[in-house]
Amino acid sequence: MHHSIEIDHLSFSYPDGHAALRQVTMHIQPGEKVALVGPNGAGKSTLILHLNGILTGQGEIRVAGLPVTKPNLGKVRARVGLVFQNPDDQLFSPTVYEDVAFGPLYQGFPPAEVRQRVAEALTVVNMRNYEKRISHHLSAGEKKRIAIATVLSMKPEVLVLDEPTAGLDPRARRSLIQLLQELPLTMLVSTHDMHMVKEIFPRMIIMDEGRIVADGPTDLLMQNEELLCAHGLEKP
Repeated sequence: MHHSIEIDHLSFSYPDGHAALRQVTMHIQPGEKVALVGPNGAGKSTLILHLNGILTGQGEIRVAGLPVTKPNLGKVRARVGLVFQNPDDQLFSPTVYEDVAFGPLYQGFPPAEVRQRVAEALTVVNMRNYEKRISHHLSAGEKKRIAIATVLSMKPEVLVLDEPTAGLDPRARRSLIQLLQELPLTMLVSTHDMHMVKEIFPRMIIMDEGRIVADGPTDLLMQNEELLCAHGLEKP
């Protein structure tokens, strides 16, 4: 059985020479829900963008058993559902239906299969009646759900989210947390929302200055106030 995510000795520097990742190694098992936390600039978003080949650094990455290399990018992107922090980066079609249908259409599924996948994905995120709505007229919480549906329609093995609760009001945040709790997928979520981490994620990885500084059970790491404080995190 392969790991869902295998990252070995991954390093990455931006063109200006800033080293964003330094020898990062992490392995995530199928079905695990893992939180990635740390201060701004720790390298969390940079790391996430490597998981489906948007960025390429030095080191080895395998997702759902596939090396993340140029020839595999199509397959990798079908298996890794990446949800950006800002849903407007993900929603660009005239209607919700077209946004959610985009991935399966692009993969060449027949129209009946596409319709079924859209219906299933929207049902899972509790947005079944929104097919004809215009994505840009939705609230922040609704947009987040539609953005998640756009990747669920691809039937990924792994769901990767960047700051999923950022910018949501309390009710939208609560319903999104409930959704993430219920989704039976391997999950890696980058977040500053330590209350959500405590509630949903049994494992927590702390990053700072491009390195992993701690990786272990959330309960244990949350008790270590000195560790949290040293890396710009607050105990919930």
